[in-house]
Amino acid sequence: MPTTKINFSDHRLLKLTHDGSKKRLYFYDSGQAALALCITPTGTKSFQLQTWDKARGRSVAKTIGKYPAMSINTARELVRDMLVDINKGEDVIGIARKKREEECLDDVFKRWLDDYSKQHKKSWKHDETRYYKYISKPFGKKRVSDLDRDSVRQWFLNLTKIVIRPGEKVSKTTANRIFALLRTIFNHELPDIPNPCKGIKTYQEYSRDRFLQPSELKQFFSALESEDTPGYFRNYVLLSLLTGARKSNILAMKWADIDFDRKTWTIPGDEIKNKSTLTVPLVEEAMEILLTRKASRDSIFVFPSPGTCKSKTGHYVEPQDCWERLVERSGLKDIHIHDLRRTMGSFQTMGGASLTIVGKSLGHKSTQATQVYARLDLDPVRASMEKAVEMMMTTKKIPDKRITTIYK
Repeated sequence: MPTTKINFSDHRLLKLTHDGSKKRLYFYDSGQAALALCITPTGTKSFQLQTWDKARGRSVAKTIGKYPAMSINTARELVRDMLVDINKGEDVIGIARKKREEECLDDVFKRWLDDYSKQHKKSWKHDETRYYKYISKPFGKKRVSDLDRDSVRQWFLNLTKIVIRPGEKVSKTTANRIFALLRTIFNHELPDIPNPCKGIKTYQEYSRDRFLQPSELKQFFSALESEDTPGYFRNYVLLSLLTGARKSNILAMKWADIDFDRKTWTIPGDEIKNKSTLTVPLVEEAMEILLTRKASRDSIFVFPSPGTCKSKTGHYVEPQDCWERLVERSGLKDIHIHDLRRTMGSFQTMGGASLTIVGKSLGHKSTQATQVYARLDLDPVRASMEKAVEMMMTTKKIPDKRITTIYK
C-alpha cells in the first residue's frame, strides 16, 4: 500500500492496514500540514510530526501519540503548536530528549528524603509513609514537569474521599499535611521549575483542644486497666498521661536520662521540638512504673522493641491498633494519643496552676515566656503535676453522678 495524503478521519484511519511488508507505512493528513500516521509491520498506528527545521537545517520526525488512544483533533492541535515552536527557532527534538531524561517524582522524593528529611526531621518516617500512601501512586512515575496545578488541585480535593478504615476517611487536616509534603518537595528540590502546588487553597484548620474530661477519665482508666490491654502498652499510655510528654519522647525514653534520686527525666534538646533541654518531674505513679520496668531492663530504652519485631530505632513503636482497641473499649469518641498530653495540662489548670507552670511542665516555649522559664525551679511544677495526677486518679473512685459537679 503506497504512502499517500488523505483527510484524516476515524472512518478512514480505522480501516487502514499494513500491506504485509517489513517497512513502516506513512499516511499524511491533508487537513493539517506535517501530521503523519505511521503503521508498523505489527499493525501499531501512531501519529508523528514530520517537517523541516530551517533554523537547524534538518528534518524533524517525532512520535506524538498512538492511535486511536490519541484523537485526531488532539494530534492536529499538538502538531500545530509544535510547528509554531519550530518557526520560533525552538529545538523541539532537544526539548523532548531533555524531557525523557527528566527525573520522575519518585526519584526526586528519594533524594529529598535521604538528603534532607532524614537529616533534619524526626518525623521523616511520617513523610515516607504519607508519600508512598497518597502521592506516589498518582504522581510518582510522572516527570516533574508533567504535574500541573489542575491535576494537583483535583488530587488534593480527592484526598478527603479516601477511606482509611471502615467509617473513617482522610481528615482535612491530614489532607493539608499530605499536600504540604508535595509542596515542600518541589520548593526544596526543584526551585527552578514552577511549583504546581502554588495558588491552591488548603482547608481551614482549627486548633484541637480535646482532652479527657473528668467524667471520661473513669471510663478511660477502666478500659486501660482491663486484662485486654497489654501490660507493655498500658505502661506506655500511663507514662504519656503522667508526664504530659510528647509521644516521640516517651517512645524514645532512655534509662540514662532518668535520675531516680531526684525523680526527674531529662529530655535532651536534640530530641525536643523547640530544641531546648527539658527536665520533667516524675510523680510517684510514674516512678512506680519506671522502677518496675527497671528491674528487668535489657536495653538502653525504657520501651525497647518487644519480642522479635525489632524496629529500626531499637525502641517501641506505638501500635495504632492497640490504641484504637483501647478507645473502643472505653466507649469514648475522638480521642488521640496526643490528647493525653493536653489532659495533663488541663488538669494542672483545674488545680490552679498558672499558664507559666503548665508551659514549663509541657516544654512549651515562647519569646515572652523564655526568661520566666529559665528562672523557674521544678518545685511548683512538680507540685502542680502531682495535684493534677491526684485529681485524675480520684476519678476512678468517684461515682459517675458526682464527677460532673465536683469538677465544675
